Amino acid sequence: MRRLGISVYPNHSSVSEIKEYITLAAKYNFKRVFTCLLSVDEGKETIVREFTETIHYAKKLGMEVIADVSPKVFGTLDISYDDLSFFKEIGADGIRLDMGFTGNEESIMTFNPQELAIELNISAGTRYLENILSYQANAEKLLGCHNFYPHRYTGLSYEHFIETTKIYKEKGIHTAAFINSPTATVGPWPVEEGLCTLEMHREWPITTQAKHLWATELIDDVIIANSFASEEELQALSEIDPYKLTLDCQLNEEIPTLERKIVLEEFHFNRGDVSDFVIRSTQSRVKYKGHEFLPFHTPDMKTGDIIIETSLYAHYAGELQLALLPMENSGKSNVVGQVVKEDQVLLPYIKPWQKFAFREVK
Repeated sequence: MRRLGISVYPNHSSVSEIKEYITLAAKYNFKRVFTCLLSVDEGKETIVREFTETIHYAKKLGMEVIADVSPKVFGTLDISYDDLSFFKEIGADGIRLDMGFTGNEESIMTFNPQELAIELNISAGTRYLENILSYQANAEKLLGCHNFYPHRYTGLSYEHFIETTKIYKEKGIHTAAFINSPTATVGPWPVEEGLCTLEMHREWPITTQAKHLWATELIDDVIIANSFASEEELQALSEIDPYKLTLDCQLNEEIPTLERKIVLEEFHFNRGDVSDFVIRSTQSRVKYKGHEFLPFHTPDMKTGDIIIETSLYAHYAGELQLALLPMENSGKSNVVGQVVKEDQVLLPYIKPWQKFAFREVK
């Protein structure tokens, strides 16, 4: 199951602010909450007081809560890896190990009687997971989650992200990664130049970040790393289908009613016999066979252009195509709109037989 999540930092925000944010996220079907103990310097009593109320509130709204910890936090709070009752006491469903132990300790944690999930740091890029599994860990209790990076230019490279995440997916482990809200300003550390897993995402629209992570087919849960994201952002994310790549587009004002319907309402999938130049969705030419598709806008095509073939192309009439490369127009192809520039980075992820859709934006 693919889910959306938010992050909250009780030691940096008031309980009332966090509760209001959790309520808003729950309204838009967000199911995960990430919270961080790494930057907390207070003792156990303060942590229990600051974190318990917000964690239990999130759980009451049907959200899963994972707390970020490290061996240093275990030492500071006088917690042993073989007794995780403290985290159950504050209401957490699991703990994320930002830095790990030797492997055996993690394997023992997966048998904790509190039945907490143990989430591992995917970003490290070592044989960490294989090491833990070699100690006969209970893999059913393991999760994987990438880091986020508040300092500009320090986020993960795409290649490293793919290589490290594949290891977890090949073992059937549920994965997560972080995206950045351009409107949010609260994180766990004083430095805040956006919070995201992939450096390439730092300036991307929040919806494109989420769609990109899901398009890799390696990430299950997408979590907003900083708080507090706007309601508009939460709503926009909630409207994304995590299983079908949906491209934001702008349509020409003069587009006829049927062509508009083909773009926005018909079920699209890429043909299996793929082209370097276009993605082809051909069912509309079958469904509307016999309709006269007149030429009305036939400029040369650019990457991201949405094309519907006219009746001048005979049996191709009504076929929708999506331009991957610039092409010369014969005068027989209507350019009816274009995928927005930000979402054009998603075009290479439409594989043979891949299902996709369009959403019109103004």
